[in-house]
Amino acid sequence: MSLISPPRLLIFDLDGTLIDSRTDLCNSVNATLAHFGKPELPEAVISGYIGDGASLLVRRAFGDPEGDIHDEEYVTQALTFFLDYYRVHKFDYTFLYPGVLEALEAIRSAQPAVLMAVLTNKPVNPSRDICAHFGLAPFFFQNYGGNSFHTKKPDPHGLQSLITEASAISGHAITPAETIMIGDTDVDVLTARNCGARSIGCTFGLKPHSLTEVPPDHLAHSPADWPRILNTHL
Repeated sequence: MSLISPPRLLIFDLDGTLIDSRTDLCNSVNATLAHFGKPELPEAVISGYIGDGASLLVRRAFGDPEGDIHDEEYVTQALTFFLDYYRVHKFDYTFLYPGVLEALEAIRSAQPAVLMAVLTNKPVNPSRDICAHFGLAPFFFQNYGGNSFHTKKPDPHGLQSLITEASAISGHAITPAETIMIGDTDVDVLTARNCGARSIGCTFGLKPHSLTEVPPDHLAHSPADWPRILNTHL
């Protein structure tokens, strides 16, 4: 099913959408657990914790998502270890999903006026490093992470900020209805909904089951579906 009208702004999630970072994130979590004398967790369990930012990922892995068990100093130490470890190991096993570059190039070729950006709950520095490493950075006018604003997705603030920036770049006001959030989790769909934007859910990502619970406007079963949904062709 194609969209009725082409968008003017595309916002991409990173983990589970542009890149498969599952193994490196899981290895970093388990290294953190081991460092603090905790038992390691299966990759399938840790994968279910990804999507809401590094702090919640670590809290969930430690069995303390609400902050009821450990004090903030302990959590901060664990988070610092996790981020330091991940910074070194973020390229060990991470890769672009097949077809990502081709899909972005197809969109750029068919609709050169459409602006694209990244909005992830991953901290901004590794997000930008990863996009630069894999040749994604030239496609995006901006790349914001989970520590770029005072709130994270699904709060709409980051998406609203990108709409404002894109409007200034284009010289014309871009509306939420002309904006599409592309991601692999319910967090991305809810971010779009909370802003009044549309959404494309990626079933090939880290948490496809969450798209059943919170359905997006459109489903992409591979990156090749993005330009097709957007009325372009590979």
